[in-house]
Amino acid sequence: MTTRWLTPEEQRAWRAYMAASLLLEDAIDRQLQQDAGMPHLYYSILSVLSESPERRLRMTDLAERLKITRSRLTYAVTRLEKDGMLRREACRYDKRGSVAALTDEGFAVLERAAPGHVETVRSSLFDRLSEEQVGQLEEISAAIAQGLQEDGARAAADEVPWRRRSSTACS
Repeated sequence: MTTRWLTPEEQRAWRAYMAASLLLEDAIDRQLQQDAGMPHLYYSILSVLSESPERRLRMTDLAERLKITRSRLTYAVTRLEKDGMLRREACRYDKRGSVAALTDEGFAVLERAAPGHVETVRSSLFDRLSEEQVGQLEEISAAIAQGLQEDGARAAADEVPWRRRSSTACS
């Protein structure tokens, strides 16, 4: 099998993408740590739950939405549960599963953190792009995500992180 090396243009694009991704994630994480005392992942968990019916979501579905392993989600949920921002409930339809439910306190924390988070996203990303570039960013990102999700759908369950079973988690 022959290696398909990146062209010089692809290499520059790849490195620019990686630098931008890492710097953006760092800026968002720093702002959330400073303003809300939580990492971006925890904010994302609260955000996804706030947009879910009854502010509840099965743990496996939450892991898939966030594209993280179930064990990483379980660790984060345990911390958020300890802080009173969410609670775990038994799944009504499957005794083996569990549901993460956003508490009123967690929703209030999310509401307080959201303005600073949105401002950081706007100033770090969108204020640096033209309207045309925002459309291109959406188009490019959607194409990448769709292709990778299709690849994930064809992959074996243990090859995709959010489908991996933890030896200790039953969600």
